[in-house]
Amino acid sequence: MAVESQGCAEGRDTAAAWVFGYGSLMWRPEFAYVERQPATLHGRRRAFCIYSVHHRGTHAKPGLVLGLAPGGAVRGMAYRVADADWPQVYAYLREREQPTETYVEARVGVRLADGRRVMALTFLSDTGHSQWAGTLDLDTQARLIAGAKGLSGLNVDYLRDLVGHLREAGAKDQGMERLLVRVEALRAGIEVEEGG
Repeated sequence: MAVESQGCAEGRDTAAAWVFGYGSLMWRPEFAYVERQPATLHGRRRAFCIYSVHHRGTHAKPGLVLGLAPGGAVRGMAYRVADADWPQVYAYLREREQPTETYVEARVGVRLADGRRVMALTFLSDTGHSQWAGTLDLDTQARLIAGAKGLSGLNVDYLRDLVGHLREAGAKDQGMERLLVRVEALRAGIEVEEGG
């Protein structure tokens, strides 16, 4: 397991198990937790940088899913998990987040909305994995997302959920907003072709 250490120990909650989510874990954690706080991770940014061949695409027609790419900062959600629940939560997260091992587990320092700094488990993009897409231009991202579907549904629905929930959380992401506009325009063309 990769370990990243950020910040100093002062004000850090070291006794608790925390999880940091930056995508669907923000609005659909589906595990037991005792505390939930908005949180910021520095040194990583939210990006559609992972080819999806499972949840939101296939090997024949890959989609894109979020990862934490190097650089910038990202606002997400941190969850404190009770010690008794940790083994079950960890097993669930491994199954949910690692169907094709495209992420690297890491403990990262995040700052909670109330000012505390905690170490949290998160899943960073594995830049050495074959599904690492890297930095794709907006049109390439939009084309892939507009046409992909996997076991969890349409790729565009994942993007719509992300943008909607970021808006609700007051963490509007201009890059994701622009991407959604472009994808919706492409989807309109796809629906016209399919319907006619």
